[in-house]
Amino acid sequence: MRRKAFNLYSTHLKSRFGGRVHKVSIDAGFGCPNRAGGRDGDGCLFCAPGGSGSVGIARGKSIADQIEHAKALMRRKYRAKWFIAYFQPYSNTFAPVEILRDRYDQALVVEDIVGLAVGTRPDCLSAPIFDLLTEYDQRSYFWLELGLQSIHDRTLDHLQRGHDYQCFLDSYRQAKERGLRVCVHLILGLPGESREDILATADEMARLQVDGVKLHLLHVLEGTPLGDLYKQGQVPMLGMQEYVELAVDFIERLPPETLIQRLTGDGPRDILLAPLWSTDKWEVLNAIDAELERRGTVQGEKYRTAI
Repeated sequence: MRRKAFNLYSTHLKSRFGGRVHKVSIDAGFGCPNRAGGRDGDGCLFCAPGGSGSVGIARGKSIADQIEHAKALMRRKYRAKWFIAYFQPYSNTFAPVEILRDRYDQALVVEDIVGLAVGTRPDCLSAPIFDLLTEYDQRSYFWLELGLQSIHDRTLDHLQRGHDYQCFLDSYRQAKERGLRVCVHLILGLPGESREDILATADEMARLQVDGVKLHLLHVLEGTPLGDLYKQGQVPMLGMQEYVELAVDFIERLPPETLIQRLTGDGPRDILLAPLWSTDKWEVLNAIDAELERRGTVQGEKYRTAI
C-alpha cells in the first residue's frame, strides 16, 4: 500500500495521543473587528453572515454543553476518544484577557478535552494576549489558527480583510518567539489571483516553515458581498480539477514537517452558491490523492527548490 503522500494532521494526533482525537467546534460569543467590532456588518468579502464555522455547532448553549453535544456526535461517527476544543467562528482573541481566560477555561475543564485551538485574525493579537496563549500552550496541546488567505496585499484589500500581510508577519513572529504552534488558513482561487500568485503564497509558507496549514477552496455564499458579485458574473470560479492541481502544487512546495490540517471544505449547503462540486468533499479529497499518485510526488517534493 502506498504511503500517504502528505503529513496528515489526524495521523499526527493519533500518534501523539495513542488514539483518535477530533476537534469540536465552539461558538464562544466573540465578535470581529471587521464587523463593526461585533457580529454586524459585512466583514470580509466572502464571510457568511454567521461567521465561519462548523455546521454542527450547537450555538446558544454553554461552552460545556456545546462540547458535550459535539463529543457525542464525534464518538458515534468516528469513535473519537479525545477532543480538542476549537474556538472557531469569528475572532476568538477579540476580547479582554480576563474574558478570554474564562471562556478557554470553560472548555479545558471538560472531560476528555486534551487541548485548545483558537482561531483568530492577525490584528486581534497583542503582547498580553500572547502571554495568555502561552499559558495555555504550557497547560495543554495548543494551536493558534491564523486566518491569512493570501500573502498579496492587493488581494487582502479586495477581500476587505482590514489588515495587510505585514500584520500577519508581525503576529506570526511573536507567536513563534513564544513557541506557539501556528496553523495558517489560506484560500485557493481568490478573485484576481493567478497560479503564480498562489504558488508564491505556498513558497512563502515554506520559507516561514509554518507548523500547519488549512487549504480552503473559495466558497461563494448567499448573503455575502462576494455572493452579490458572483450573481453579477464578476467572480470566476475554479473547476474541481483546477483546484485539485493547485492543491497538489501547494503540497509539493511545503516542508515535509508542515502538518496538513485541511485540503478542502464543504460550505453550508443551504446558502452555497458556488462551486457546487465542493459539496462532495470525499470526491475532492480522493481526486487530490489520485493526482499525487499520478505525478508520483509527495509533500516537500519541490520544497528545496521553492525556497
